[in-house]
Amino acid sequence: MKSLFSRIIDRELPAQVVYEDERCIAIHDIHPVARVHALLIPKKPIPRLSEAESGDQDLLGYLLLVATKVAAQLGIADTGFRMIINNGKDAGESVPHLHLHLLGGEPLGWKHGGSN
Repeated sequence: MKSLFSRIIDRELPAQVVYEDERCIAIHDIHPVARVHALLIPKKPIPRLSEAESGDQDLLGYLLLVATKVAAQLGIADTGFRMIINNGKDAGESVPHLHLHLLGGEPLGWKHGGSN
């Protein structure tokens, strides 16, 4: 069964796309915890960070570089932003498809945990 994010990538479900290329997609989170809250999702379905393999190293680094581009596109690169990866149920993971939460647009306290 495909994850929610795989269905978004395949355009089976709608999403507000912020950025897309051949390796990843960035969308606005439907339950934002900050003024700016985007999700950066690899198109390769890795269930969670702890299940990434050595062959995923380039993709993982690539996601961090794209996150800075998306932050600039969303106008939060200069004021500051936070990236969060939830790994497992206790960390707030609710979709078993690796993704980065990109938060910003306001001063961030620890309440900005980023679930999904």
